[in-house]
Amino acid sequence: MDIKQLKFLIALDQTRHFGQAAALCHITQPTLSMRLRNLEDELDLVLVKRGQRFEGFTEAGERILAWARTLLAAHDGLQAEAASCRGQVVGSLRLGTVPLASFNPMHLLLPLREKYPELHFQLSSHSTEQIMDGLSRNQLDLGICYLDQVNANFFEVIELGTTTMGLLFDTQHFQFDVDSLRWDALGDIPLGLLSKGMHYRQSLDLSLRSRGLAPNAVLESDSTFQLIQAINAGVCCAIMPLGCGLEGLSEHMRIIPIAEASILSPVGLLLRRSEPRSAIAEQCFDEARALFGRD
Repeated sequence: MDIKQLKFLIALDQTRHFGQAAALCHITQPTLSMRLRNLEDELDLVLVKRGQRFEGFTEAGERILAWARTLLAAHDGLQAEAASCRGQVVGSLRLGTVPLASFNPMHLLLPLREKYPELHFQLSSHSTEQIMDGLSRNQLDLGICYLDQVNANFFEVIELGTTTMGLLFDTQHFQFDVDSLRWDALGDIPLGLLSKGMHYRQSLDLSLRSRGLAPNAVLESDSTFQLIQAINAGVCCAIMPLGCGLEGLSEHMRIIPIAEASILSPVGLLLRRSEPRSAIAEQCFDEARALFGRD
């Protein structure tokens, strides 16, 4: 067994396709299939369900896949640790973020990129619960999430502030000649909302219900990108975080603050306390503390 076989297994999980996994690993599909069969022979287990195409992993395959992720993360951490001992910060920082918050992750990535030009970034969008789980399983290095569910005994935390909200709209389709809006002014405005169950949506619904308001929801989606598309097309406006940079995506985008509109739970940057922690995660967390810490 070697690291490459584990990388091949993880690539197959990422792509769910033998040919695409082979291309991702820069090898031929027959080579990928042969190396995975060699791994199965060595473990005396069937890991992959095979037919005319990839059909998923067996129960044993799913369990081995979890270990493969852990071992590969440890391997990458070892490489990063060795580079750190040489005074370098190289490799990939795996950062998970909640979909919408007033903190723009580019405010962290840009200074890190400028200071460590050999550092690469893997960004992914998750719920707060998924971010904490990913950190605990060493599938993420750092996480940006809401802090109301975070146990500080398990995570180091840098508070990044409270998420305040405004109405995002496209000036080609809507005009508002005010500097700020009251909640009760939103009743007749067609809105695009994140799907129910998401933390941001739950906080938004609570704010509306507490004021006896029902939104004129013409569209719901679990994708911020799709909401932006709908705004750009004039289908709706959307209640979005201030300071997250969405209004900069188009010259026609504007955002007006909504009075007394904020999510009660602050947003923070998390690093798990338990070892092993990668040198990259620790170094980047220290840089974030210098940038955003309030001590």
